[in-house]
Amino acid sequence: MNRVLVVDDEPAMLAALEASFSHKGWKVETASGTHEAVERFREWPCPLVITDMRMPDGDGLKVMTGVRSLAPETAVIFLTAYGSVPEAVKAMKGGACDYLVKPICFDQLHEAAQRVLRDDPVRRERRESETGIVGNSAPLRKVIERARQIARTDVDLLLEAESGTGKELFARMLHDLSRRRNGPFVAVNCAAFPDTLLESELFGFVKGAFTGAAFSRTGKFELANRGTLLLDEISEMPVQLQPKLLRVLQQREVDRLGDRGPVGVDVRVVATTNRDLAQAVKDGSFRADLYYRLNVVALKIPPLRERKEDIPALVEHFMGKYAMGSSAVELSRETMECILAHDWPGNVRELENIVRRILALVIGPVAEVDLLEGTNLIKPPETASGPIELGASLQEMEKQMYLRALEETQGNRTHAAEILGVSVRTVRNKIREYGISPRRYV
Repeated sequence: MNRVLVVDDEPAMLAALEASFSHKGWKVETASGTHEAVERFREWPCPLVITDMRMPDGDGLKVMTGVRSLAPETAVIFLTAYGSVPEAVKAMKGGACDYLVKPICFDQLHEAAQRVLRDDPVRRERRESETGIVGNSAPLRKVIERARQIARTDVDLLLEAESGTGKELFARMLHDLSRRRNGPFVAVNCAAFPDTLLESELFGFVKGAFTGAAFSRTGKFELANRGTLLLDEISEMPVQLQPKLLRVLQQREVDRLGDRGPVGVDVRVVATTNRDLAQAVKDGSFRADLYYRLNVVALKIPPLRERKEDIPALVEHFMGKYAMGSSAVELSRETMECILAHDWPGNVRELENIVRRILALVIGPVAEVDLLEGTNLIKPPETASGPIELGASLQEMEKQMYLRALEETQGNRTHAAEILGVSVRTVRNKIREYGISPRRYV
């Protein structure tokens, strides 16, 4: 089912647009101003926004800037009066997908909407094709730009990141953007081999080098010659093997086990770690000289909790990846709120697994929040029993009031708003501001 957010400050026009798209089978949400539009989009991301150009609290460009900061690939169509056509043309140069002049022909608008959505896979492919990394948040853009700069050089690199952030994906990006792109990319997980086998895995051995060596074997360094070698989880490398790795990095030659002499290699090494290597040096589990040799250039990948604006794009990416030809599924507002509220200690890998879970369990076109029951995304509802203590901050007192109202109404935001004498939108904003669990009360 196609989804669209319609923005217009004229109630009659807004109602007409909503009715027109609903009649065509679209799922429609509405907003009557620029600020409300961005807040609504934050809670209900969608692939298309149709917005009026001029409104009392700002213009359509403000809407486009706001939604694109949350989901850069969102398509935007402007509705404009004849007198503001130059502004619409300027918006097109700024990235808008189309504009239509009022009075609107609804058939023409529907055709424009279908057209820009048909183009959406192309835009998504363009976004991902160069790096393979999904997202456009400021922290991610900064790292990618730094990686582009490093890729032009030939220095070894240390990638520091938490587990699940996609370290190998970044390593592959560095390889693909480097002069070695036509050479091999070889990955070794240093934590996956026993201490006695890792040396032969990296450097190789010749026949008869040890008992049971009935044949010669080429090591990963040689296999990666003229390319890139990824040493994943370098912090797990045994201390006794680290001097041999240091020699390879300095001399660019390897000593096969049992061989008579070294073999030269032309390899760029990308080492990754999810531990603090500086602390490991202090603890004595990692050699200082190897650390300084690897740390000539370091790249820190931000965890997902520091780039939550990338989550909608990542969810869309994984849903497309694992849909396996099934009917389109969309996340309910509460499900997306729950996903956005989570801190994601397992980072992108954890999010990927959650999306796979949703697709495996969902029945029907909408994934409701109860599909997340049993995961660490669903937390027990907070309680606000007992009187509010004097001496607490005003913010804490306000939070307790909202918690109590939600408890008494079993999470019904409309009824809670009536009790508190505020709008439903205010209740929604306070839930997000105070980090109150968005789970449904039953």
